[in-house]
Amino acid sequence: MNTMKAVLGLEDGQVIHGEGFGVDGECTGELVFNTQMSGYMEALSDPSYYGQILMFTFPTIGNYGVDQQNMQSQGVKTRAMVCREICEKPETKPSVREFFEQKKLMGMCGADTRSLTIKTRVHGTMRAALIVDSDDGESAVRLAKSAPLPDEITPIPEVSCKAPYRIPGKGKRIAIIDLGLKTNILTSLSRRKGDLYIFPHDVSADDIFAAEPDCLFLTNGPGDPKQATKTIETVKKCIGQLPIFGICMGNQISALALGGDTYKLKFGHRGGNQPVKYYDGRIFITTQNHGYAVDADSLPDGCEVTFVNANDGTVEGFENEALKINCVQFHPEAHAGPMDTECHYFDGLFRRIG
Repeated sequence: MNTMKAVLGLEDGQVIHGEGFGVDGECTGELVFNTQMSGYMEALSDPSYYGQILMFTFPTIGNYGVDQQNMQSQGVKTRAMVCREICEKPETKPSVREFFEQKKLMGMCGADTRSLTIKTRVHGTMRAALIVDSDDGESAVRLAKSAPLPDEITPIPEVSCKAPYRIPGKGKRIAIIDLGLKTNILTSLSRRKGDLYIFPHDVSADDIFAAEPDCLFLTNGPGDPKQATKTIETVKKCIGQLPIFGICMGNQISALALGGDTYKLKFGHRGGNQPVKYYDGRIFITTQNHGYAVDADSLPDGCEVTFVNANDGTVEGFENEALKINCVQFHPEAHAGPMDTECHYFDGLFRRIG
């Protein structure tokens, strides 16, 4: 097995050396951490991570090899992966190392991910640069400092579908705006016999109305929701005309379309163990992946916060009964446990549209 040097540079000047795997090269992106103990391929292929360098807090990644059946999009969407250790002899093939080599991806192991996670929690997420097959820390830091800020990039057009398409079903007709759609969302809707019409992020309201849907569904997606100006304008025109549902980015877009506001979190919520509190007092353990949140105080009259994060009190969902809007910030389709909130949200969606 050939080994390569690798170096991770942060915008504050810190340099972390490790072992590179995959292919040589360099990349930049916001360094974010994920606390899941499994589901690493689902995370790596989640379009919401597009343009970011993903660091796993769990010590060993790759124990069960690469499970391509459960990938959430076509291919890995992160710029690179950082971890403490990769498993060289997994239960099934290919290994993470082999997969990264085959797909020409970049990764670094050997990093002290514990200390990097603690630092991120204290100081917030930072721009970073990874160089594989080099130990030039100065170059890595220089690249990190020159990388665009998260609110300066518009990643949604890169992960949204390029043209409309349909997944036929015998049930309610659902118009979906693809902001970085995860496969499991389609699976959850199709399992309930939804007749799905999927549109690109810049779809017009007229095109949505032409499909004569029973509701509008807004998906997850990467980046700052305020950058999705075309989607926000379309949703504004649909408010009061169609029931609206949303997950993650869809939650934020809905709030912005109503005249609310969003803001960047210090280090975000990413992992399969995030507790949220429902308005009736119940606690759900959820899967999440977001770096922005809805400002509760900015929501207009008629909106009610339905879920809050049990750790920091941030908004995890809201509804407006009069306008038939119901959104959540977490991912009910991901079900890190057996089913978690999938039935609660998706069954409720179909009940609300009759």
